[in-house]
Amino acid sequence: MSSDVVGEVAAELPDSPNDMKQPEWPKLLQILGPGLITGASDDDPSGIATYSQAGAQLGFGLGWVLVLCWPLMCAIQEISARIGRVTGHGIAGVIKRHYPAPVLYVLVFLLVLANTINLGADLGAMGAATKLLIGGPILAYVAAFGALSLLLEVFVRYARYVSWLKWLTLSLFAYVGVAFVVHMPWATVGYHLVVPDISLKASYLTVVVAILGTTISPYLFFWQAEEEVEEVKERKDAKPLERAPDQSKIEFRRIRIDTYLGMFLSNLVAIFIVITTAATLHAHGITDIQTSSQAALALKPIAGPFVFLVFALGIIGTGLLAVPVLAGSAAYAVGEALGWHVGLARRLGRARGFYAIIAAGFLIGVGLNFTNIDPIKALFWSAVINGVVAVPVMVMMMLLSSRRAVMGRFVLPGPLKAVGWLATAVMGAAAVGMFATWGS
Repeated sequence: MSSDVVGEVAAELPDSPNDMKQPEWPKLLQILGPGLITGASDDDPSGIATYSQAGAQLGFGLGWVLVLCWPLMCAIQEISARIGRVTGHGIAGVIKRHYPAPVLYVLVFLLVLANTINLGADLGAMGAATKLLIGGPILAYVAAFGALSLLLEVFVRYARYVSWLKWLTLSLFAYVGVAFVVHMPWATVGYHLVVPDISLKASYLTVVVAILGTTISPYLFFWQAEEEVEEVKERKDAKPLERAPDQSKIEFRRIRIDTYLGMFLSNLVAIFIVITTAATLHAHGITDIQTSSQAALALKPIAGPFVFLVFALGIIGTGLLAVPVLAGSAAYAVGEALGWHVGLARRLGRARGFYAIIAAGFLIGVGLNFTNIDPIKALFWSAVINGVVAVPVMVMMMLLSSRRAVMGRFVLPGPLKAVGWLATAVMGAAAVGMFATWGS
């Protein structure tokens, strides 16, 4: 993002003493926050596994899907952030106020189910990656990562914890660097990024839905909206925009910069994972990759120990970033659905139910690794569930964000509304196509 845009943000800061106060020349890291962390957490170990599967099975053929996803992700995540920033409530809280309770409970249940499976799979991938690097028992590493992440999320002050998560996003650049170490046919890569290679086979559509479910996922909607609410709580002079409309111009611009950069980083990394595994594993006939750790191990004899090391370390770094988002978004959804006090900015004693949901998510996620549940199938189907659940959530978000009764004067502008509905239609079409071709 150019310094001109950042400077433009600073130039539009309000002068009134009652307005929100920010530094005269805000640094990029001060602007980046919920959108950056949301986008980076999208490339969690389960996402790495999905992208590795796509590259290994189909080569460069699905690169266009990730290019298509970027504007769609930007739109739907900006809409999520706007809902939180305008209303002062998360997605579940707004749905609760405008839809029947059974609808909300079903969606929250499906979200929690997918998040918990995803959380367990991510912890398992982090444990497996650690074993690849230093040896030792996977389950001990799983338990250690789970306990560490839980303690940090519960007991570290929100502002400091978020600053740590920002720095963890740097781990994603490991996957960008890997692509420049291996031999890459860049002309072929570029061609497939802009020319769709579409198949109506069930296996192809299922992978497409898994990619969409990984990149445009309900837990990301809930998390980013809630983090905008948290930002309001943490910043002394900030208020929900329905109560402080004078703050809207600077806040919407900040949200846009934050979200677009975060989603760009997310999709850039995803593309590099796909093309790296396509250029190495697929090119050498290795197409049956089920987990991120399998991808890292398979890369070692083909691309060398350095690529293996970077790939494995990236799994651990992205996992540390993603698991608190998975646990936190589920807790936000449950807490708001049940009318509890929620928020990572709250102390433990003020939000016991909220933190109990976070703890339960980690305990169940760790526990899944001690069962006979097939983590490979669970991982893949959690992405598919996310892809299907995203559709009704997106429909509700679009309806809510277009109503003056919800958003007041800040209903969605026409272009953003159009792209948001396009994203919803794409997700719906992909899910319908997958179900229609099953068994064929």
